[in-house]
Amino acid sequence: MAELLGTLVTPSLTYPGRIEFSERIEAVLPLETTGDWPPRYILPGFVDLHVHGGGGADCMQGEAAVRQMARFHAQHGTTALLATTVTAPLADLEAALRGIAAVVQNPGPGEARVWGVHLEGPFINPEKLGAQPPYTIEPDLETMRYLLSLAPIRVVTLAPELPGALELIAFLKAQGVRVQQGHTAATYAQSLIGLEAGARGFTHFYNAMTPLHHREPGVVGLGLGRAQWAELIPDGLHVHPAAIGVATRAISQAYAVTDAVAAAGMPEGVYRLGRHQVYKKGQGVFLADGRLAGSALTMDQAAQNLRRWGYTLREVMQMTSSFAATYLGIQHGLKPGLPADLVVLDEALNLVEVYVRGQKVETV
Repeated sequence: MAELLGTLVTPSLTYPGRIEFSERIEAVLPLETTGDWPPRYILPGFVDLHVHGGGGADCMQGEAAVRQMARFHAQHGTTALLATTVTAPLADLEAALRGIAAVVQNPGPGEARVWGVHLEGPFINPEKLGAQPPYTIEPDLETMRYLLSLAPIRVVTLAPELPGALELIAFLKAQGVRVQQGHTAATYAQSLIGLEAGARGFTHFYNAMTPLHHREPGVVGLGLGRAQWAELIPDGLHVHPAAIGVATRAISQAYAVTDAVAAAGMPEGVYRLGRHQVYKKGQGVFLADGRLAGSALTMDQAAQNLRRWGYTLREVMQMTSSFAATYLGIQHGLKPGLPADLVVLDEALNLVEVYVRGQKVETV
């Protein structure tokens, strides 16, 4: 039985306490005295629902790459993630999904939990590819059924304005899959129809979607007015901190994702994103034409950025952990009986320790 002492951070309370755990949390107790206790914050492990790669590995490359990225992100405090595909030929998607499924079914030591797949495309608008490779197809129920047979797909990003999208949204909703609007040229009216059909989330909000205009509010306007859930990339490059503030005021459970690619944690150079070559320069990752191509962000950096931008410790915890888990309907937190997936941070929110399934992960 292991034990941690420090400031426990939960959605409703922050207090000095201790946690006893093995593979699961056995007890959560307040400290009995006000004497010396470690100046540490204990939070639920970070959750990342949009991550393509990291540590040199791209999850489109198969099982070994998925394990490599899961180990890398665990070292940065992510205890659970959705391995996120890119738009690709069907044969490439098949291979990627089989590799992800193998990791879901047989997790390895030191790896973040892979809860399943975020299928980003191929049902997206070719006019809003962003950094996605150009292999889009129109929404198709038979193709979706086949992909669902290969791996546990938890989230699908699609463009609601495409022919067949509304039928696909209804089908996925019935299967319990979360549908998100993204890589879309939808008008406000088209986006509203998609939301009412069941596309509740918004992928990397603000990016690769129609912006807010006072005469045509677009997807961003619909999200700010009606959304409960949306992804935000808090790397300081994809979204200005002030725009993140606007989104978090309007969208009650906006949560952080990294959108990290293979270049995360690596030196400047050339890396893969599906069939694209991407280039890490400074703190960003770009296509050859200079467009952003995912990020080099990790969730521990995301937490530090949010804290620096004025979010409270509890808000940071919600945005990097609990909101995302709640969105998927997965219990995750500091309660007895829940998996012992924890992070320990110092007063500056630097990562000190990580535990997945109660086992300590070596951090970098």
